[in-house]
Amino acid sequence: MNNGVLIALLCYATFSWGDACIKALRGGMSVFQIGFLVTIAAAAFLFFTHSAEDRWRDFWRAKRPWLVQARALSGCGAGILGVYAFTTVPMAEAYSLIFLAPFFVTLLSMLILKEEIGPWRWGAVFAGFVGVLLVVRPGFRELSLGHLAALGIAFLTATTVILLRSLSRSEKRTTILGVMIIYALTINAVGMAVTGAELPSVREAALVLAAGAFSACGQMLMLRAMKLAPANHVAPTQYSQLAWAAAIGAVMFHEYPDGFAVLGLAIVTLAGLVTLVREQLRLGKVRWSSWGRNRL
Repeated sequence: MNNGVLIALLCYATFSWGDACIKALRGGMSVFQIGFLVTIAAAAFLFFTHSAEDRWRDFWRAKRPWLVQARALSGCGAGILGVYAFTTVPMAEAYSLIFLAPFFVTLLSMLILKEEIGPWRWGAVFAGFVGVLLVVRPGFRELSLGHLAALGIAFLTATTVILLRSLSRSEKRTTILGVMIIYALTINAVGMAVTGAELPSVREAALVLAAGAFSACGQMLMLRAMKLAPANHVAPTQYSQLAWAAAIGAVMFHEYPDGFAVLGLAIVTLAGLVTLVREQLRLGKVRWSSWGRNRL
């Protein structure tokens, strides 16, 4: 197996454990305080571990500032909703909804980029929704705002992907990440001022640091994976997060998906892979390979 693919698998495992740390913070601090502290921790790790070619000094110099800020807002929104979703619903259910992002990308590509969508991609969209319905089963079990938040993450992530298609060739990584960090800190700070904040316990502080470290480590591993392997080889590895979600949820949080949920997760994975393959055939490469991680 290509080293880049192995690193990508490690990357998505790292992201999953970061989400598990956030989930473990439930019942204590507010969503905004968790988001603020995790952003600080992740930003600190990214700042002190950046590569030689990254220069944070000029991160604010953007060639397309309005698009950079729109991407920052969509990323921040996904981050805030992510904290809420992971602290309120089972991990496997949250991931199944979040993994609808490629299908929203398909729809937004048609509406905004005026791309033609073939029957294979429409079939994948339909199958993905069927898979999600098997996991969450609306009408047969109680749905919460956490499920709606996870669906919002999928839409905002898809929006981010569409924006990144325009920004990837003109903006530096430090610009895209730096502006998003500032927005995340500002929005979460305002939210904390409204909802209140409390001094974290030792356990909460450790979980925040771990979540930030996992997030930063995942970002660096993804960059490394993309240097060692083609994007179309790296992209499918993101679906390993569904397996991690089921395993971590069962071991750490006693969340056990039943047979219907496992079948639904499998369908979501297969439908997403079909979408990836069709995107590769159409464009010659998977241009949105890192859609699964547009939250800091």
